[in-house]
Amino acid sequence: MNNGKKIKCVILDWAGTTVDFGSMAPLRVFSDIFAQRGLRLETDELRAPMGMPKLEHIRELLRMERPARLFREKYGRMPIDDDALGMYAAFEPALLKILHDFAEPLEGVCGAVRELRETGVKIGSTTGYTRKMMDIIAPLAKAAGYAPDCIVTPDEAVEGRPAPWMIFKNMERLGVYPPSSVVKAGDTAADIREGKNAGVISVGILRGSNELGLTRSEFESLPAKEVDERRQAARERFYLAGADYVLESIRELPAFVREMDKDD
Repeated sequence: MNNGKKIKCVILDWAGTTVDFGSMAPLRVFSDIFAQRGLRLETDELRAPMGMPKLEHIRELLRMERPARLFREKYGRMPIDDDALGMYAAFEPALLKILHDFAEPLEGVCGAVRELRETGVKIGSTTGYTRKMMDIIAPLAKAAGYAPDCIVTPDEAVEGRPAPWMIFKNMERLGVYPPSSVVKAGDTAADIREGKNAGVISVGILRGSNELGLTRSEFESLPAKEVDERRQAARERFYLAGADYVLESIRELPAFVREMDKDD
């Protein structure tokens, strides 16, 4: 039981938070499908909408100033929604082919989830991936030791991030309320906004995050000063998006929840 506890549920993101250090799977495919159309986008541009449903991610990229200008220079017109739909038609099968390589739980995830569950906290999850995509990732993550109590995908809700509906569905399925008893933790600005829109406690996770924007090898090999600078910039972006708290690692979540319970 959860009697006397303030925090009853922690809802986690997937890529960049619990699996896939740096959200490399979608980043790679977004880069490829734009390059195939003669549009070479910068990594920071490709990462900016991360966390949104993937079709919405492509639409948002095509609305951004430089990508839209590159498209106009290449095709002599501004992009329309059919262009986004065509890109998504190429994106989905390409992503499905590689997701099995990006399903290993990140360091600290299994231990943090186990510790939270030992205190009666339920584990939910939301994502920018569709159910078809999660049907590849979830069984592999489970076999490696990570299985949340609930998974909600954008195609199962009225709307994906930054709308709150996936969080509300987690709360309903897990029987958890009020929103103040729920923590949403993720690695993108979209995660933060999703949490704020749902009225839950919204937490950014730095290590492995899209906002930090590093591969695992970059994170481990770059000079400490450069990593610290990127970490501080990511922290600021989380707070600009409305984060209530920012943690260095998912390993810190159990201690964070204990502190929240003390404050109550």
